[in-house]
Amino acid sequence: MAVIDLTRGFKGRRVGIRQQLPLAAFLYPTGYHVAAWRHPDVPSDAGVNIGHFVEMARLAESARFDFLFLADSATMRGTDLDALSRTAIRYVAQFEPITLLSALAASTSRIGLVASVSTTYNEPYSVARTFASLDHISGGRSGWNLVTSQNTGEAAQFGLPAHPPHAARYARAREFAEVVLGLWDSWQADAFVRDKESGLFFDPAGMRVLNHRGEHFSVRGPLNVPRSPQGRPVMVQAGSSEAGRQLAAETADVVFTAQDDLAGAREFRADLRARATAAGRDPDQLIVMVGMFPFIGRTLAEAEGKATRLADLVDPVVGLSLLAGQLGGTDLSGYPLDGPVPEFPETNAGRSRQRLLLELARRESLTLRQLAARVAAGRGHWQVMGTPESIVDEMTHWVAEGAADGFNVMPPTLPGGLVDFVELVVPELRRRGLVDDRYRGSTLRSHLGLDEPADQLVQPGPAWAVR
Repeated sequence: MAVIDLTRGFKGRRVGIRQQLPLAAFLYPTGYHVAAWRHPDVPSDAGVNIGHFVEMARLAESARFDFLFLADSATMRGTDLDALSRTAIRYVAQFEPITLLSALAASTSRIGLVASVSTTYNEPYSVARTFASLDHISGGRSGWNLVTSQNTGEAAQFGLPAHPPHAARYARAREFAEVVLGLWDSWQADAFVRDKESGLFFDPAGMRVLNHRGEHFSVRGPLNVPRSPQGRPVMVQAGSSEAGRQLAAETADVVFTAQDDLAGAREFRADLRARATAAGRDPDQLIVMVGMFPFIGRTLAEAEGKATRLADLVDPVVGLSLLAGQLGGTDLSGYPLDGPVPEFPETNAGRSRQRLLLELARRESLTLRQLAARVAAGRGHWQVMGTPESIVDEMTHWVAEGAADGFNVMPPTLPGGLVDFVELVVPELRRRGLVDDRYRGSTLRSHLGLDEPADQLVQPGPAWAVR
């Protein structure tokens, strides 16, 4: 077996003497394929079936995935009632993610727990408190995926007349992240002495009052949760627009990205590392994880059969509606399905995904119908199909070429797609020494080889008074 040099890809994953490949399990309730809920082996009530999620979490932990990843939207995505009524992937019926992760923390012992929470429709103090609490509940396994909301429909649920413009959302997000990170540094690790003899519960010298005053937020602090068991929760960021890249380079520990070709992924990772360096950060402390949508079989024909079976279950109404949503709510009704994909104006939703899909259509000369079929599967993420050996070949090639540090595995169906990866691909990864058969630590940071943030030198803030 040829030895593949991974040092051109990820570095700094300090796990023993061996570099390990970061892996996450993306738990979209029924699976990531748009028709997954119609598959006979998928529980149609997966979104509100806690037993289903516990089973998936324990399966991923048994395979030593670094973390679970939960996407979220605060409301249903889309307004086409006919299409919404025929799908389970538009956030129609599923758990709120932090509540779910709290339950999964009690059902697992090592795997990391990452959820998406929007900076557009939340407040930084609440987000800081929520994830700090989850970190204590889980023993240092929490991570926050910072998003600014692609779903324009969320505005109506929070009393806003319209979804804020893209630039405004990212300006708010930047300050939001600054406040959350500051609040997570409210306490030194040893501040809570809890000395019953002296009667001192915490040392005031170990408390920092943030006293933040900015354009978007005014937050005094401190956070009323002690310092995180892992220093602070892991910061994840999923935007790939210009503003998203810059925010990730300055604040994120992990970046989750949709990339469908190696050249684009390589450019993205190189750009992020350069931005991180320019921001005064160690680029090896920024892990880029590419979304990976796999169809796995013991033979190529078996893998292709699984893909075909799901493709046959796609309702055309759902496929076209999903494409319209991924293009930012663009009205496709006036365009011929078998004609070329036209130029569409930039939207106020997720710009990076719209750009990725349009570039895919141009590169492969796809019609609207063909692009809708592609979106129904991986929604612009990297799709791989084949045997365990061929899939691991592709994964190592992407890492060796500097296109990825690791992968967020997005099974087409659950539980079947995750079972396939665990039973077929993970043994091959272990055989090649790319993943270990045990966790080397107890926190998410230790899994990922990330440094623990320094315990800040903190002092009580000015004019402190308990109110």
